[in-house]
Amino acid sequence: MSPAFRAMEVELRAKGVLLEPFVHQVGGHSCVLRFNDTTLCKPLVPREHQFYETLPAEMRKFTPQYKGDHGTMDIVDNSDCEPKSKLLRWTNKKHHILETEKNPKDWVRQHWKEEKMKSHKLEEEFEWLKKSEVLYYSVEKKGNISSQLKHYNPWSMKCHQQQLQRMKENAKHRNQYKFILLENLTSRYEVPCVLDLKMGTRQHGDDASEEKAANQIRKCQQSTSAVIGVRVCGMQVYQAGTGQLMFMNKYHGRKLSVQGFKEALFQFFHNGRYLRRDLLSPVLKKLAELKTILERQESYRFYSSSLLVIYDGKEWPERALDSDAEDLEDLSEESADESAGAYAYKPIGASSVDVRMIDFAHTTCRLYGEDSVVHEGQDAGYIFGLQSLIDIVTEINEESGE
Repeated sequence: MSPAFRAMEVELRAKGVLLEPFVHQVGGHSCVLRFNDTTLCKPLVPREHQFYETLPAEMRKFTPQYKGDHGTMDIVDNSDCEPKSKLLRWTNKKHHILETEKNPKDWVRQHWKEEKMKSHKLEEEFEWLKKSEVLYYSVEKKGNISSQLKHYNPWSMKCHQQQLQRMKENAKHRNQYKFILLENLTSRYEVPCVLDLKMGTRQHGDDASEEKAANQIRKCQQSTSAVIGVRVCGMQVYQAGTGQLMFMNKYHGRKLSVQGFKEALFQFFHNGRYLRRDLLSPVLKKLAELKTILERQESYRFYSSSLLVIYDGKEWPERALDSDAEDLEDLSEESADESAGAYAYKPIGASSVDVRMIDFAHTTCRLYGEDSVVHEGQDAGYIFGLQSLIDIVTEINEESGE
């Protein structure tokens, strides 16, 4: 752990830190928490921890920056002294406008008993929300869109509720939990659009029970995983044309045909007015580079790993005439700051897109000495999924240019 994080740890042990739900989590079942603006906390899984500790150098640009493990954190349950957050009303109809109210703290305190009486109704609403596979939320364009995003992600709410429940159930036996600290990949985007893709033709790890393996095999066989080596695990996209946030969860992703998968990708790169073709070439470039790197990785199997595609859904002013999308894409954060004068907006740019691998709880490699199964060669299932993704994005790009 870096000296800066050691100093932070000393301060945190003295003062404590409030870990908030990571609101841009669109897939997975492990609850990711926000440590600060640029750092996330994820429950420590030994195999994933080992992956980040032994990560090949050439793969680092395609994974979140690993900032170490945080040792243990004390979990304090303050649910009895703070009111529950008010759940929003959702709809799966595109053009239903939702309105929210922000109540002053004194009003909340005064009506705390009344709110508790409504808790049963809210629980029923949340259960409905979890079962809804595709949701649309109309945001207030006059307000700050990025701040509105903080409360509306149904999958993040689901994971957070489940994690708190698990912690409450274990509170009698333990109140300390270990986390790893990872880069918050969405921190530099104002309105993050996030696509979570489950990669590979196999999802179960070598240590899976027969029941677990059979369940994962069935999911692959009944989804696009078996056909093209990739399926949608979650999506969050802002459609500026309609002023709506669209969320798609993994249950819907499993039902998609290959054509449905292609349409979902098209929808992810469409802002409600037009296809963001400026994003497609940078995505293809990154996918091709990642594929080349993975073809050199001997013995690795990235079972149940996901691939994230992230871009900014914020509407930007017109690009300056002397700017170049590819040049901007290759700029480091420092050099982008120096070149800011060439652009009419923030140096992150409208065409910036990120591609990263995440979730390595079931990854295996011959470096992991305790593994009973040692694989040879490259992860053909994952690479097959990458090639399928490249082919489909290429099709979308070519068809949109006709």
